[in-house]
Amino acid sequence: MSKPIRVVLVDDDPMVRTGLGLILGGDPGIAIVAEAQDGEDALEVVARERPDVVLMDIRMPRRDGLSATERILAGPNPPRILVLTTFDADEMVLRALRSGAAGFLLKDTPPAALVEAVRTVAAGQPMLSPSVTATLIAAVATPDEPPDTARADAQRKLGLLTDRELEVAQAIGRGRSNTEIASELFMSVATVKAHVGRIFTKLDLDNRVQIAILVHDADR
Repeated sequence: MSKPIRVVLVDDDPMVRTGLGLILGGDPGIAIVAEAQDGEDALEVVARERPDVVLMDIRMPRRDGLSATERILAGPNPPRILVLTTFDADEMVLRALRSGAAGFLLKDTPPAALVEAVRTVAAGQPMLSPSVTATLIAAVATPDEPPDTARADAQRKLGLLTDRELEVAQAIGRGRSNTEIASELFMSVATVKAHVGRIFTKLDLDNRVQIAILVHDADR
């Protein structure tokens, strides 16, 4: 049997942590290894436990989830981070996705969907459907740098790609899945996955949402 997915729960509300623990802990393939009550505690807990997945609340005292997410993802061999929020695609969630979070979940996500989300990101996939990705990209807040600068920077980075890799990146920007990209571009799913892997490496990105945002910025 494969090892269970090691999960850390980070939320300043003990009732939320308890609820998440009961839902996820009831799955034999998931183990809750620790909890943290804010972003500052999360840094210590994650460094100690080295989990596979972190469920991270965004709004917390001392250190918020966004800052904690950025710090954790900047470290070596970081876990996959799922952002927890009560607001669908708000500005802080978008910033977390830009920083490399694997996706986000609303706190009222049904139990079965919550378990599936943890399994999905642990397997290396983003927790975002193509339709949700498209909505997020459309809602992306204006980056800190001026639009012209952001556009030029994005275009420069995309210029590092081959023509085929660029086509794949642009399809990701339209919210297409690997299967849909394979059909559109007349290639196998395995070839699409290989192109996506090279895009990650060349652009130093962690997930498909970051690719989509970069494509969006290039077309601003």
